[in-house]
Amino acid sequence: MFVDFAKRVQLPTCTDRLKIFSDGNDDYTFVMPEFFRRDCVNYGQLIKIREKGRVVDKIHKVIYGNPSLDEIETTDVENYNGILRERLSRLVRKTKCFGKRKSRLENALHLFQFYWNFMHPLKKNLTPAIMEGQATKIWTWGNLLHTKLRYSS
Repeated sequence: MFVDFAKRVQLPTCTDRLKIFSDGNDDYTFVMPEFFRRDCVNYGQLIKIREKGRVVDKIHKVIYGNPSLDEIETTDVENYNGILRERLSRLVRKTKCFGKRKSRLENALHLFQFYWNFMHPLKKNLTPAIMEGQATKIWTWGNLLHTKLRYSS
């Protein structure tokens, strides 16, 4: 049921560019070329202008490549981060559940990611795993808990 992701994921090419959008943090600008060739990436930043805590304007900025200014948006990532904080209390500071042990936080994140990708239908009763061809059905907790793990060496 699972596909080897390393075989499925391909590095970006000059004709099939990777699209990456971020906030105005310039660290990404310097780190990204260590992992991807600049001519294979469309990278843009969305800089939010705030006044009294409210967003009053957004500046779309092309850093390299040729992304369309209309494409540069960070709402999907911001939404997912909000969902993580909402559903994983270990990620919320100043609560009794705040994660103090890295291994337990990692386990909670892995479990949530599996739930989100294989169990939680997003649209038309399809999960992200079904949409990507990684699963053929919506999983249940029973399916997960009774699955025999296969280890590869």
